[in-house]
Amino acid sequence: MKKFVAFGEVMLRLSPIGYERFVQAKQFNVFFAGGEANVAASLANFGLDSYYVTKLPAHEIGQAAINEMRRFGIKTDFVVRGGNRIGVYFCEKGASQRPSKVIYDRGASSIAEAKRDDFDWKSILNGAKWFHFTGITPALSDNCIDITLDALKVAKESGVAISVDLNYRNKLWSTKKANEVMTELVKYCDVLIANEEDAEKVFDIKAGKTDVKEGKLCDEGYKEVAKELHNRFGLKIVAFTLRESHSASYNGWSGMLYDGKQYYKSKKYDINIIDRVGGGDSFCGGLIYGLSSGMDNQSALEFATAASCLKHSIEGDFNMMSIDEVQNLMKGDASGRVQR
Repeated sequence: MKKFVAFGEVMLRLSPIGYERFVQAKQFNVFFAGGEANVAASLANFGLDSYYVTKLPAHEIGQAAINEMRRFGIKTDFVVRGGNRIGVYFCEKGASQRPSKVIYDRGASSIAEAKRDDFDWKSILNGAKWFHFTGITPALSDNCIDITLDALKVAKESGVAISVDLNYRNKLWSTKKANEVMTELVKYCDVLIANEEDAEKVFDIKAGKTDVKEGKLCDEGYKEVAKELHNRFGLKIVAFTLRESHSASYNGWSGMLYDGKQYYKSKKYDINIIDRVGGGDSFCGGLIYGLSSGMDNQSALEFATAASCLKHSIEGDFNMMSIDEVQNLMKGDASGRVQR
């Protein structure tokens, strides 16, 4: 079986119980997560040979992160041990008109301080079918930019399909630095995935007649953005998650895909949210699964959108829905009735 490889940072996520605020919390739920790790979890869950590449400290918390990935079927053969700390993020879940909030404590993490010779990309990508990364990892440090570029060059030379989720994080780097770095990295990619704001923040390409704060999205505006990205970088596929944020608890959710010839739009789902973190990553995992398993573009898009819709019902960052459960939603079974 061909390998599916993702590269990035695994973080310790600490969340107040239920919908408590940080300032009132006296205990926290513990999860392990990260943009690319969430994708690796989806791919493993869908039965693919999923490998995660990162660097973690050689202490018990680093081992706990590895154990968690293994529990969900992610292979950790290429995880490097070393450095002093695992990145941490605190996540307060929003409700109604109160937004969710994230506080990072990830400076000087093991992966941010990793060196290029920590990773033998020719060995890692030997026999690989797909390589995935996001715009979060190169934002961590200049070392991570160089390591990501090394991986992309080997993947390209080896004929490995490459996908990127732009995932702009303003708490990690500026739009100027993101533009400079991602312009170079995206040149190697086949598939680009983004949300309503990423293309504007990173590449200054704005969707017309769209206001994400008002929850108003315009399909025609996103078609133009997709076409511009496709032409600028020579991509095979550009895909967007389209989130209509009516409140922190209630969103409209759909997806769009452009392959240079045709635009595809998914079914739209109205979601009552349990945990939205990892929603975009579950879309990436679903899309990679769909495209790599022989689905046509419309079916792959529908699978990705349905998978990510269901992820919003799950606590934590990993999507734990089966292929059958995703396909049942695709077929229209959205009743949520008890299955006995």
